[in-house]
Amino acid sequence: MVNRKLILYTLAVINFTHIVDSMLIMPMGDIFIEEFQISAHKYSYLIMAYAFAAFLSSVMGFFFLDSFDRKKALLFTYIGFSIGTLACAFAETYEMLVSIRFLTGLFGGFIGALVLSIVSDLYKFKERGTAMGIIFAAFSAASALGIPIGLYLAVVGSWHLPFIIVGILGFIITGLIFFLFPNMTAHFESVNKSRSMIGTIKILTSDSNQVIALLTGFIIILGHFMIIPFISPYMIKNVGLTQLEISYQFFFGGIATIISGPLIGRFVDKIGVFKVFLTMLVLSAVPTMLIVTLPEIPLFWAVLVVVLFFITASGRMIPANTLISAAASQENRGSFMSMKSALQQLAIALASLISGLIIFINPDGKFENYPILGILALVILSTTIILIRKLKVAKDN
Repeated sequence: MVNRKLILYTLAVINFTHIVDSMLIMPMGDIFIEEFQISAHKYSYLIMAYAFAAFLSSVMGFFFLDSFDRKKALLFTYIGFSIGTLACAFAETYEMLVSIRFLTGLFGGFIGALVLSIVSDLYKFKERGTAMGIIFAAFSAASALGIPIGLYLAVVGSWHLPFIIVGILGFIITGLIFFLFPNMTAHFESVNKSRSMIGTIKILTSDSNQVIALLTGFIIILGHFMIIPFISPYMIKNVGLTQLEISYQFFFGGIATIISGPLIGRFVDKIGVFKVFLTMLVLSAVPTMLIVTLPEIPLFWAVLVVVLFFITASGRMIPANTLISAAASQENRGSFMSMKSALQQLAIALASLISGLIIFINPDGKFENYPILGILALVILSTTIILIRKLKVAKDN
């Protein structure tokens, strides 16, 4: 008998390390800009490197992921991810760090798809909202624990330390996957083993519901990440916070969403996806615009605004991903999740590139044009309202 809860919480921990690694660059933006003497545009490449590599590997996973035992696939990708994260700590130049982030992203791109595929295999749609709430609570835990601790280590020690710790933790978790997870091949029964690459594409593109689901996931991440890369640098240069004070935002924002995430997941199961999504989407507009226009204010108010953003932004992710994950049948769920992950990583890379082109640092060292990104984010996100309403649940969910 498979202990679903044990697997679910292990997947949440895997998600935790994966998110901490992918997020570490963002709150330490000011450190890297100063360390390597780079522009805002070059800093955006540092974020983009991981995301673009993850996009490429996820595209490959789209064709092959359903052909492998989920456990073996997760072991392989997570080991590569852990090695890459550890290697980041030993990068001596900007170019070297960008290169290693790219290599790490090649492995990291598979992780999100595998985690969501395993959750979707283990939990039927009617109980998946709660499971997704726990998985997405890992994002909150990463914010509340991983990022503040990482920032603290970077400030009191060096920026290398967080990558060393996450890399080592990754190897420990690899052992848990090896010993605790059963072989996961149930999806083989639904997979056509003779299916070609073209056949895989046809299965997805012939189903308009899956196409809409992928487009929805892409747009949500594009809008969400439009302001994310420059939150920490803006808070330091424009609002007047210190690097250490930035960690308070992540800590309290993470704690708040650890509580709100599972609650929102339960609401999704009880009152429906669309109502929860629309409510959170509308509410998120307020903290989004507050963040991008904040003047120099006391720490308490800056933290409060970011906490509200964390709650509402993660709140729109949970219902959206619950419905998106149910758009594919078991036959091509792994391929679908891999393409979902690919497009979302592409969205992160594109959002980082766009934000880097729009934002610039003035002679006083402050960031300009941030409000433009806030408006652009809300316009992009508003288009998902129509798409979410069109999505349907596949039969075998």
